[in-house]
Amino acid sequence: MTSAPATVQRPDADEETRPDLPWLTIVWNDPVNLMSYVTYVFQTVFGFAREKAEKLMLDVHHKGRAVVDSGTREEMERNVEVLHSYGLWATVKRDD
Repeated sequence: MTSAPATVQRPDADEETRPDLPWLTIVWNDPVNLMSYVTYVFQTVFGFAREKAEKLMLDVHHKGRAVVDSGTREEMERNVEVLHSYGLWATVKRDD
């Protein structure tokens, strides 16, 4: 008994493939954490210079949120876990 060879469908070469990037780590304003503490966390977690950490903290304070990092979904989910461990309110969102 012989069987016919399997047929494999290949994607068209013209189909655009988009990488699953970037995802964003967003820190939200909360009524609990002091501005100096948020600045400290940004410096500690992301290694930001004081000026950048303060600018992002002020965005959180005045605008209600700040995007603090972008990258793969897994990296951003790790960021959120770390920020949660410091008591900050953070989420992951795909960058549209």
